[in-house]
Amino acid sequence: MDLNFTKDELAFRDEVRSFIAEHFDVEMRAAMKRTRTGYIAKHLHIRWQKKLNEKGWLAPNWPQEYGGPGWSAAQRYIYDQEMMSAGAPIVVPFGPRMLAPVIMKFGTPEQKQKYLPDILASKTWWCQGYSEPGSGSDLASLQMKCEDKGDHYLCNGSKIWTSEAQHADMIFCLVRTEQGKKPQEGISFILIDMTSPGVTVAPIVTIDEPGAHMQEVNQVFFDDVKVPKENLVGEWNQGWTCAKYLLEFERGNAYSGSLKRNLQRIRRMAAAEMAGGGEPLIADPAFSAQLAQTEIEIMALEMTELRILGRLSGGQNVGAASSILKTRGTELQQAVTELAAEAVGYYMLPFTPLVDGGNEPSIGPDYADGVAQRYLNTRKVSIYAGSNEIQRNIMSKLILGL
Repeated sequence: MDLNFTKDELAFRDEVRSFIAEHFDVEMRAAMKRTRTGYIAKHLHIRWQKKLNEKGWLAPNWPQEYGGPGWSAAQRYIYDQEMMSAGAPIVVPFGPRMLAPVIMKFGTPEQKQKYLPDILASKTWWCQGYSEPGSGSDLASLQMKCEDKGDHYLCNGSKIWTSEAQHADMIFCLVRTEQGKKPQEGISFILIDMTSPGVTVAPIVTIDEPGAHMQEVNQVFFDDVKVPKENLVGEWNQGWTCAKYLLEFERGNAYSGSLKRNLQRIRRMAAAEMAGGGEPLIADPAFSAQLAQTEIEIMALEMTELRILGRLSGGQNVGAASSILKTRGTELQQAVTELAAEAVGYYMLPFTPLVDGGNEPSIGPDYADGVAQRYLNTRKVSIYAGSNEIQRNIMSKLILGL
């Protein structure tokens, strides 16, 4: 495995850096500094995504025939690393990274023509309807009902923890279309317009949110919602196949770029002088040892990402390796926020300051802003996209053969 980038790949890295310097503007930088989730105001996401689309870079995982850039695996990795290292806005993943590959593989020609161009142009905003009350990690137990009424489908039930549903135009859902079979065999994959009569979005205000204006997740209710027949993706009762395919894209992320950036931020926090002239935290051998151990683990994760990159460059699939990335990446996300919490100490006040529109003054140094919110928010990362316990089951079965 050659871990060195070629001259052309290094030139591409410089091109990505130049793009970020030109288009990652002051307003976006301020919003990204405040966010605890990666999501910022919708209009800022759209502005960023339109710039990426103009460059042809919005959808690195798309084939060229659908508007992708035709990058090598190395270019995709470099692009992800540079974006994360710069703290640039994320591309909201539900349309470009999650739904689009499913449409490309399982959708009809009409569905591809209807949905893919609007996803690229950021005209249609998507959210994901998988989890339900009582059906999260055990996704196959979902109960949202979808009935075939002849000329349309009728949906009843609810979805929960639906990120950014308050902004979405459409939602892709797993729905129960048949009882009595093996649970995975009675599920279908369907697309629902969020403006349909009977769709209600209810905010869920979580402990990390300093105000309702910071809302991230929701519960979505479906009461006798009519859905056109052409909105079924794939075969009736075969939605589990689509779901598994989608989750491979949701889990197969690179984490090391943002982890390294956040670790450097913690190093700066720990190097700051303590109130009253005390020694900086970095002088504490125990804290320095924790910091060094976390850095070593992030470096090991980066080597794993590069090994997977080598496999992708050779034409292989990510497969179960996506579970390794998801598990270690999310564990390290939590470890980094725990270090940040230790670094700011008693300045970690959960609901101060009120950001994104709040007017409470900061308490303590500026670098303490948002540390508590990020700490609390990252408690979820080891659960979503399939809990880490489930990922270990996948690894033991598909990698170790147990």
